[in-house]
Formats: sequence, structure tokens, C-alpha cells
Amino acid sequence: MGDIMRRRDFITTSIAATAAVPLAAPSIARAQDSFSWNMTNAYGPGAPFYTVGPGSPEDFAEKVREMSGGRLTIQNFAAGELIPALEGFDAVSAGTVEANAANSYFWSGKTFAAQYFTTVPFGLSFQGHMAWLYHGGGLDLWQEVYEPFGVVAFPLNNTGIQMTGWFREPVESVADLQGLRMRIPGLASQVYETLGVEPRLLPGGEIFPALERGVIDAAEFVGPYQDRRLGLQNAAKYYHTTGWHEPATTGELLISKSAWDGLPDDLKMIVRVASQATVLESLAWSEAVNGDALVDLVENQGVQASVLPQDVVASLREATADVLETNAAKDEMTKKVHDSYMAFKKKHDAWTAVSERPWVTEILGG
Repeated sequence: MGDIMRRRDFITTSIAATAAVPLAAPSIARAQDSFSWNMTNAYGPGAPFYTVGPGSPEDFAEKVREMSGGRLTIQNFAAGELIPALEGFDAVSAGTVEANAANSYFWSGKTFAAQYFTTVPFGLSFQGHMAWLYHGGGLDLWQEVYEPFGVVAFPLNNTGIQMTGWFREPVESVADLQGLRMRIPGLASQVYETLGVEPRLLPGGEIFPALERGVIDAAEFVGPYQDRRLGLQNAAKYYHTTGWHEPATTGELLISKSAWDGLPDDLKMIVRVASQATVLESLAWSEAVNGDALVDLVENQGVQASVLPQDVVASLREATADVLETNAAKDEMTKKVHDSYMAFKKKHDAWTAVSERPWVTEILGG
């Protein structure tokens, strides 16, 4: 009986002592910490999708604020409000700001591999690109590519397939590309360059005046709704399509590694989920508004919309393969990303051939 009583006293004392120690207090306090971030932007004030409205950085920031109960607030600064349009990568890498909204192909000068995370000419559709990022190793590669720069990245939004662009004169053959001065970013600029185009990288707000004044002969931006808003139809009337260059243009949420590491796990999850939600909403919004905008451009504003000739598309496809293979051979990391992307694309293309393609062909054929 004495031994039993001593064991009871020991257990009672131990429970009391344990209860007196606030083991969960540090984690609870950590979970209630508040954070305030500044996020710069490659696009100008008031731009739908890119700055404000459904699927925009401001929409993302609002989602994060509401989901976190105000524990993480993000203030979005449009291009020029805090830093120039295309200096976001350096600002985040240096820790000057916590985040930036842009497209990863703007940072090709930092690393060629960055471009694969925005889109690839003749590459994956929206469905395929998101599948590669989230379930094909693409997102992990994105972090690996950016690790030396002290930043992390996530998809932020997506335009879906884009238009080839606006031309002061129609493109009727490959010869028409020779000497053409065109606003075009990303991998497509290098592809065009092999066919004689002189590519120019201009922020969205500078495209219309350059095209109107004849500083450039052609320009690519996004699609009917966004292009109409910039007034590009008033500077050029020939609007070509195929979407060869940007079949699924993904926006980038760039975050300082130190700011990211400073968040508790629940806020990290909120950022991830909010960015995924913004990607879906942005694509849905783009699909909802582009059709009506194209009808308006053609029927009311004198725009001539047409598909690029097949021989031009064939030349662009061949040049794309050469550009990708050449650059992949120059850099080990680029090759790693390229091989992953192309291996996934091969599998996804096989599935698309028996799913999406017959369905689209049947619908269009009907």
C-alpha cells in the first residue's frame, strides 16, 4: 500500500508541475505575430489583372489579409510608385521590399532558366503548365533556380493563351519579319531575333506611345481586353494570333527568402493558398472578358484579326527548338529545368492528344 501511495503522489506532483509550465505559449505567441509587407509591381497603376481587380496583386493581398485575420498585410505599389517597373527582382533580393509582382521572364538576364516558369513558346497550356509546376517538380525547380538570389517564388496569376500581337503592316511571310522592331519579352524575343526581328523590352505603359510614334513596328502585350485598354488598336490595325509565344503566361509572386522564413507555417500556407486562388480567378476573369473585347475591336474599331500564315508558324517553331536547345546546353541549371519541362510536356501532350484536342476539334468542327 505504501508503494502505491508513493506512486500516486509522484504522478500527481508530475501532472501539477507539467500543468504549471506553459509549453504551448511560445508557439501560440508566434502564431499571433503580425507582419506587414511592401510589394512592388512591374505594371502601372490601375491596370486590371496586373495591379487591381480580380486575380490581381491587390486581390491577392486582400485574400491574404482576410484569410489571416489581418496578421499579414501586404501593400502593393504599382510600377513607379516605389521603384521603376523592372527593378523588383533586385529590390526583393536585396531585402529592400518583401515581395514583387511581375513575370519571371523579365529576369532572363539573371538566369535564363527563369523564363520557363512564365511560359515557353509552343509549350504547355494553362492546364499543363500548372500541372508541371504543382505536380511535375516545376515549383521545386523554381525555388532551386532562385536560391542563389535569396528569393522564393510562387505562381500569382495567369492570362491563359495570348495573342501574337499588333502590327502596323500584316505579316504574310517570314520575309515580313526581317528588320521588324517589336516589343516582345521572354523567350519569344530570342526566337524572333533569329528571324530578323529587332526585339525591344518595354513596360506596358510605354508600348502605345512607342507604337504610335513608329519607334516600334509591332507590339505584343496580352489579349483583346488588356490590349484594348492600352489603346493599341489606335496605333496598329493588324492583330495576329496563334498564341505560339505565350500559351499560358504565369505571373510571379517573388518573396524575399528572409521574409518568407520569418513567417509562421500557418501564414505560409495562407500565402500559398491565396496565390493559387488568385491564379484561378485571374484566368477565369481573362476568359470571361476577352471574347467580347475581340468582337468590339473587329466590329467597331476597324481591327483586322487573323491567324499567322502556316509557313511563318513553322519557321517560328523551328527557331524555338533551336533557341531552347542552344541555351539549355550552355548552363547546367537551365538544362535541368528544360529537361524537366520537356519531359513533362511529352507526357502531357500525349494525354492532350486523346482528351482536349479531339474535344476542341469536334467543337470547332461542329
